[in-house]
Amino acid sequence: MHIFKKTVAFICVVASMVSMSACEGVFTTDTENFYDYWKEKYVVQDKYADDEQYYVWYSDTPYSDDNTGVEVTVSEAHGYGMLITASMETNRDIFDGMYRYYRAHLSEIGPNLMAWQQEDNGTAIVNTSGADSATDGDMDIAYALLIADKVWGSDGDINYRQSAIDIINDIMEYEVNKTDWTLQLGDWASETDENDVEYSATRASDFIVQYMPAFAKVTGDDRWMNVYNSTYDIINSIVDEYNTGILPDFLIKDSETGKFVPSPPDFLESEHDGEYYYNSCRTPWRIGMDYLINGNEDAKKFADTITSFIVESTNGDPSEIKAGYTLDGTPIEDYDDLCFIAPFMISAKCGDNTEWHDALRETVLNYGDDVYFGDTIKMLCLMVDDGGWYVWPYIKGDVNSDGEFDKSDVIAMCDYLLGNDELKNWEAGDINEDGVLDVFDLCLMQKMLYYIDN
Repeated sequence: MHIFKKTVAFICVVASMVSMSACEGVFTTDTENFYDYWKEKYVVQDKYADDEQYYVWYSDTPYSDDNTGVEVTVSEAHGYGMLITASMETNRDIFDGMYRYYRAHLSEIGPNLMAWQQEDNGTAIVNTSGADSATDGDMDIAYALLIADKVWGSDGDINYRQSAIDIINDIMEYEVNKTDWTLQLGDWASETDENDVEYSATRASDFIVQYMPAFAKVTGDDRWMNVYNSTYDIINSIVDEYNTGILPDFLIKDSETGKFVPSPPDFLESEHDGEYYYNSCRTPWRIGMDYLINGNEDAKKFADTITSFIVESTNGDPSEIKAGYTLDGTPIEDYDDLCFIAPFMISAKCGDNTEWHDALRETVLNYGDDVYFGDTIKMLCLMVDDGGWYVWPYIKGDVNSDGEFDKSDVIAMCDYLLGNDELKNWEAGDINEDGVLDVFDLCLMQKMLYYIDN
């Protein structure tokens, strides 16, 4: 129970649920209704595949028999889809279909990583040219498989746990810079020269720090904690320098100082690559989760800083959140976008400004029709905001999520049952796994503590 404790006291955290029956009532009606809408609009069956395969359709344009391939999805979308369906579905059919789609569209470099984009050419869904990977999609697919292992177990046709381990090991092999212990942009970057700027570059939207302790635990690979700590070194550096919490889409390593700094314009995607734009807009959600789930104080510092900035910038009006900012907080665009608004709901949840959080949630729920990117980020953020995000791994009884079970957890459970306080991770207190917290669970916790102390 004390592995990595000096590095991170919370490496082992509570799992949200062990079965879908335990999920009953976790998600709000708003979230469940939005899932039905999202699933109907974006989950598509591959009509060409011999077996049952599903993908998340991210394009507004279907194939139109003009002999021109139409891009239909990317690994980022597919990872999101697997996370959502593993968490929201009451059966595994769609999730397994998404797994089969992932296996049918692998990178040409990392053998267990997903090619970053596919297109419909009128006869099949095929990888686009340059079938390499994107790091965030691979991380989400791996974590989704850990969720599936928790929900359904790995004794069926698909060994979810082993598949997750295979992907995680390939991420470490092909998508981690082992000089700086940072995430690379994709497996293609591992094939560049170590002196090239692309080799050491990293993308803030890949800072899915909540996953890294779980990846270390399930694989036994301590190097994931190196990545965890190095990623926070970068986050803290930018937060301390600009005091806004704003992170750039891409960061590169300065050849003279060795420090990670915002990339120049047009580094990889657009003139806004060194600013807070359509990649890094996800960071309040991605990094905020590491506080909500793991209690990381660096994540709290980031969340509080970016929340303070955006509240002041908008005068407390979520509709005034703009689609992009410079790192000092100057708006780039004069319009809003759902994919920028929804993640701030999660960073707000890390603090105590409930008025701001509730205004954000209302804005998100009533935003209206949007496109794949905004709707899917909305779906994921609602899941987190409801407290229904599946977490792997867990320690039985660790209701205060400090990485170990001791008498402080028993005291916290007593306070909860008396109505005096809330639990940070109530699911860890469901010792008899009946989906209810009551005195029977408290008695079992006391018995567990007795055996530990004696």
